[in-house]
Amino acid sequence: MIAKSILIKTTKVLIWAFVVLMVIGMIILTKVDRSPIQNQDFYTETLERLDQTTFSGSQGDAWIAGWSRSNMTPAEPAALVGYAPRGKYEFVQDSSYVKALALSNGKTRIAWLNYELLIVHPTLAAQLQSAIKEANLPVDQVISTATHTHSGMGGYMPGPMGEIAFGGFDQSIVDLIVSSSLSALQNAIATQDTVSITYRKSDAGDLVANRFVKDGPTDPYVRQLIFTKKSGKKATFLTYSAHATTMSTKFMGLSGDYPFYLTKELEEGDFDFAMYAAGTVGSHRPLRPGNTPELVELYAHQLDSALNLRMTYFATVKNHRIRSGYLPITLREPHLRVSDNLRLRPWLFNYLLGDTNAHLDITQIGNTLMIASSGELSGVFYEKWEQLAQSKGLNLIVTTFNGGYIGYITPDSLYDENFHEVREMNWYGPGNGQYFDEMVLKIIDKSTP
Repeated sequence: MIAKSILIKTTKVLIWAFVVLMVIGMIILTKVDRSPIQNQDFYTETLERLDQTTFSGSQGDAWIAGWSRSNMTPAEPAALVGYAPRGKYEFVQDSSYVKALALSNGKTRIAWLNYELLIVHPTLAAQLQSAIKEANLPVDQVISTATHTHSGMGGYMPGPMGEIAFGGFDQSIVDLIVSSSLSALQNAIATQDTVSITYRKSDAGDLVANRFVKDGPTDPYVRQLIFTKKSGKKATFLTYSAHATTMSTKFMGLSGDYPFYLTKELEEGDFDFAMYAAGTVGSHRPLRPGNTPELVELYAHQLDSALNLRMTYFATVKNHRIRSGYLPITLREPHLRVSDNLRLRPWLFNYLLGDTNAHLDITQIGNTLMIASSGELSGVFYEKWEQLAQSKGLNLIVTTFNGGYIGYITPDSLYDENFHEVREMNWYGPGNGQYFDEMVLKIIDKSTP
């Protein structure tokens, strides 16, 4: 009799537990939306918005450029961001910098801000934009970029997920980054002088691989803009597709990973200033010789050698025209998946991660078209994009981490593969590969040399 009573009570507890779990599941989970993306209103609306977008800009008589950097290393250790939570860095392997490059044709003024950080979070980007506006700096467009180092500092990502996995939020660190950015940008503008601009492309395919498909396609090229003053001083803006993940996942020092060492070597050589912006890093990994600081530095040296020995294209940017545009992107509901066909409900995603600020920044310098993305675009799209650009007489440079972050944008054929990047880091559902591919192709098609 006692055993029967215990069994009944246990059964009731299990039933109630099951009911509670079911209710919780219904509150926090929903199905993945697999309806064709081209049938969605947001898809049509964004592409129509792009069709109607007009680029602002001007035709000038000369190029004028200046550059500067500012140390933004905190006085006290901050949390490391990248890979997995590791706590605060224990020592400074490399100081962290914000770099600024200002360019004008005498009429339109643009600038790039580059950070030795994992990403440029929307909250940080908003405070940067506000500070630049308040300082009344003479600039018409500011494009954010990051090196995407996985051994950089945190402290600029609010919200529960930021606190759990990305170093939390510390207003003093944000204030330091913002003030350092203003200093670098002001100095870059103040040191502007007449320059010539050249575009250079080099093959570094031996140093990068497809993260998902063995011997799969990659974007193998380093792309550069080189700015040369009459004094002979030179600056370069360069991109590459390999993730900045050469340093060990257990490394406890603050480091800019291989982009830091690459720009350092360039600045010890022919260049007064070098700015590395992460390119189409989605689905691309570095073929590194090792993961210690010495071997990371060797990897950077191998990249520098490729720049010197494997150049495939070089041309002067002669037309002194600058055009710029901004495209806000509407997306499917958030799709942070917990299984093949289940995802967190949008309200929970928004609570955990907040605003993602999805957009594209579009800049054209002469015949060089530059597109800055909020998503980690995969380099496997690049060959098709570049072929179209070249057919129109354009150079193409694509960067990521523009002050928005929406996760990975990879080929749609990979959506159901069991890869971290296409499951946990694909935040807005199936079809985004096609969506972004079409947007980039339309931008190229709208552009003229």
